[in-house]
Amino acid sequence: MRQVAERAGVSVKTVSRVVNGEPAVAPATLRRVLSAAAALDFQPDPHAGNLRRADRRTRTLGLLISSVDNPFAGAIHRAVEDAALGRGVAVFASSLDDDPEREEEAVAAFTRRRVDGLILTTSTQDQSYLEPELRRGTPVVFVDRRPTGIACDAVVSDNAEGAAAATRHLLAHGHRRLAYLGDRPAIQTAGERRRGFFEAIGEAGIPAGDAVVVEGLYDETLARDALLRLLDGPEPPTAVFSAQNLITIGALRALRERGRHRDTALIGFDDVALADLMDPGLTVMAQHPDDIGRIAAERVFARLDGDDSPAQRVTVGTTLIERGSGEIPVRSDT
Repeated sequence: MRQVAERAGVSVKTVSRVVNGEPAVAPATLRRVLSAAAALDFQPDPHAGNLRRADRRTRTLGLLISSVDNPFAGAIHRAVEDAALGRGVAVFASSLDDDPEREEEAVAAFTRRRVDGLILTTSTQDQSYLEPELRRGTPVVFVDRRPTGIACDAVVSDNAEGAAAATRHLLAHGHRRLAYLGDRPAIQTAGERRRGFFEAIGEAGIPAGDAVVVEGLYDETLARDALLRLLDGPEPPTAVFSAQNLITIGALRALRERGRHRDTALIGFDDVALADLMDPGLTVMAQHPDDIGRIAAERVFARLDGDDSPAQRVTVGTTLIERGSGEIPVRSDT
């Protein structure tokens, strides 16, 4: 900082004001300091600045999402970053991959960096390990899944009702031989979607045992193989509800491999890229990850700004998008 000050012809205190984004720095002075910093390749140490900053903030957030290659998680990431950018806050992100050990390691890495707040998707059964951070005043907001063992804000989709509505849509088109393809049952959202599916078929008077349920399908390949086995069986399903976007892609591959994509109805939970360009177009029960990420960031910043109200749970609705695959009627010969 002394070198930057000397090169810019200002005091070290003025450089500190620029680094910390403080007001009352003349535009010409600001330009000289930034130019000198760039020429010297000066990168401020956020932790050192913290020691002197009155609010002891690092202007960073920690974001833990399911996986960076999942479009739903990626959309949450982008929404959080967009909201943080407007406040001059950087976002550190890490993938969870539904691994409890990885979750705690990532959170520990975030807290070592003294992030100002945490936005988390969780896979642990109990998140009370975060109590020390809460006592230190770090805001924690959960996305996609609700916390257990602690009271924190959460922003989630209406998973059970969305799954029930998707299933009712298939039933309304005459289907009674339904297959449910789901993720690992221990995942909170997977359990809620399974519950919604069974609520809908129960309302229709269909015995639970008449529905085919295949779970533990966490990627495209497992989903494809599972549906191929069902399609090759003696009583293949006439309609499929796939409860996760990667499962939906695997289901699409299976239906096309067997030439059944025009006579077997399919609705996926969560949207899929290029879904409208498929033939038939893919009907989905779409989540709104951009809203989830934005609201989560707003909750963190509200807490940082002094909101000490009780923990809130915000539920974001889902939207049925009809594109053709979910509207295929049951065949008369089935």
